[in-house]
Amino acid sequence: MATAFVFPGQGSQVVGMGKALAEQFVAARAIFDEVDAALSQKLSRVMWQGPEADLTLTENAQPALMAVSLAVMKILETEHGITLANTAKFVAGHSLGEYSALAAAGTFALADTARLLKIRGKAMQAAVPVGQGAMAALLGLDFATAAAVAAEAAQGQVCQAANDNSDGQVVISGSKAAMDRACEIAKTKGAKRAIILPVSAPFHCALMRPAADAMAEALANVQMHEPIVPLIANVVAGPITDPVVIRAKLVAQVTGTVRWRECVAYMAAHGVKVFVEVGAGKVLTGLAKKNAPEALALACGTPEDIAALAAQLKA
Repeated sequence: MATAFVFPGQGSQVVGMGKALAEQFVAARAIFDEVDAALSQKLSRVMWQGPEADLTLTENAQPALMAVSLAVMKILETEHGITLANTAKFVAGHSLGEYSALAAAGTFALADTARLLKIRGKAMQAAVPVGQGAMAALLGLDFATAAAVAAEAAQGQVCQAANDNSDGQVVISGSKAAMDRACEIAKTKGAKRAIILPVSAPFHCALMRPAADAMAEALANVQMHEPIVPLIANVVAGPITDPVVIRAKLVAQVTGTVRWRECVAYMAAHGVKVFVEVGAGKVLTGLAKKNAPEALALACGTPEDIAALAAQLKA
């Protein structure tokens, strides 16, 4: 059965993630050590001991989530002979998860990926002064309706669809006042709920332009290779393999919509029957079940998950 490996985004982090992997597998410990060295920071200590507030910082959460995903991939390879090349038809990642996917597929070296995500996290946090931007989840609306709500609420400010996660789960992003207006408008359009999210910045909207510029500069100076399997990119919801195109789409992703519903639909339409979420949490597993209900969705982030996945793929 055709399989896609998908990589989680920010929000899936939790204190303790990856600790059992490092304790049980030398290969995983080596991944965390390499990320710590690349960042000149004991990120693994923050991941395993907290405090949660430090792990939740965008500049820490992004490389930390990538490190857990890559540790899982390394264990699958060293313990079970499971690689992207012999298992996956596609890779994809939600927002920062796109970097994890590309690192797993050999486009970026691990140390470079960690440094890129540290830069990305810092730049996204610094792009908008605290309190001036916000994000809101519009539940129960399809994408077209949510986008129309955002357009009506903008009133000269930034307000746009940020994450198209599934039918009935769209996140919008922009100026704080526009988010407040959008939540009220959404309720008149049939939203079940419209709630401001507890995030530190308005990701994936035009207010992130300074962060996009920072990533354009950072990516211009990093060595890139063609991924060993195609990436289904957030902003185009289709496959890309050319490093030049990948670089451009990673920059566009900072201010653009994460078209996750369409990404999953593309993979399912092109034969994917198994979605494996690699790393912390089960957010993408849940979204796969919504967006491709006929497919099998598996989360793989713990030693037990790895053993179960290996048995499933070898069955």
